[in-house]
Amino acid sequence: MNLSKGYLLALVTVFAYLSWQLVVPFFQYVLLALLLAFVLFPLQERLEGRISPSIAAFSLVFLAIVGFILPFVLVAAVVVEDAAAIVQQLDADAARLDELERTIGEQTGMDIDLAGTVADSTQQIGTVALEQATTWFSAVTHALIGFGVALFLLYYLLKDGSELLAWIRDITPLPGDVQDELYDELDEVLWAVLAGHVLIAIVQGVIAGLGLVAVGIPNAAFWTVVMVILALVPLVGAPLVWGPAAVYLFLTGQPVLAVALTVYSAIVVGVADDYLRPIVVDRYAEISPAVIIVGVLGGIYAFGIMGLFFGPVVLGALIAILEVVDDNYDRLEREAGTT
Repeated sequence: MNLSKGYLLALVTVFAYLSWQLVVPFFQYVLLALLLAFVLFPLQERLEGRISPSIAAFSLVFLAIVGFILPFVLVAAVVVEDAAAIVQQLDADAARLDELERTIGEQTGMDIDLAGTVADSTQQIGTVALEQATTWFSAVTHALIGFGVALFLLYYLLKDGSELLAWIRDITPLPGDVQDELYDELDEVLWAVLAGHVLIAIVQGVIAGLGLVAVGIPNAAFWTVVMVILALVPLVGAPLVWGPAAVYLFLTGQPVLAVALTVYSAIVVGVADDYLRPIVVDRYAEISPAVIIVGVLGGIYAFGIMGLFFGPVVLGALIAILEVVDDNYDRLEREAGTT
């Protein structure tokens, strides 16, 4: 390597590192923009045949807000409300202290001021909450800025997506047919994860959640979201929620509802997993459940909430790239030797 090439590579390394430092604070939102752009780009290409790229991109950003981001925020608000209701219920149960104090006094002969202790603890919690107010405000501000960054990035990914893809093809040192094979494999992996696993998990969770609502399980929205997340993990799924819910109904003197919830969940939710998943997955690359499990769990640690989607994609993409390498390595080596 001569001095000029070394200098250029050093510049690339330095500015790549500095650029990465700029992206890191909003990494989750960049991943969100990339995910939405991947889903919406086929629509962008169709719309560009009728309207300008700018108007098409703006329309799809509005669609993303109405169809993806706003429902997510609303669901998150309902889940937080349900979680707060669960905590308040626990607090209400814990607040019934008079009878407990009297019982302890009768059994031990000791006077215990549980109410005073709880009051002191509440005051301490309030003090901590007040001290954390600045942190919460900072987190909310960061989230608002992050969503703004995601929307702007989504707009330009859609508007200039064709030019970006052409630029990537130009700077990639691979023959055109190898790039076509590679990008086709990656496209199949992405759709397999999104349609064959994420979409099915959402359908499963919602169907099971409707069952919880029908039998009167409290805070059903919260438990529905939990079931959607659990359904992303093969061999785990929604039964970890609707099973205990059926037991709860049985123990609270509602055996008919318990049996109804069990039958509904086992049959209807089971059908969604056993029949709908193969129909969807057969259209794309079939990904091993082991890849999904490691990808989902590892992705959460590596990428946060977006790791639920990108973790399996990363592992699936590695497998796809290795297959492309295996198919073309000898040929590329021969071509390199002739130049």
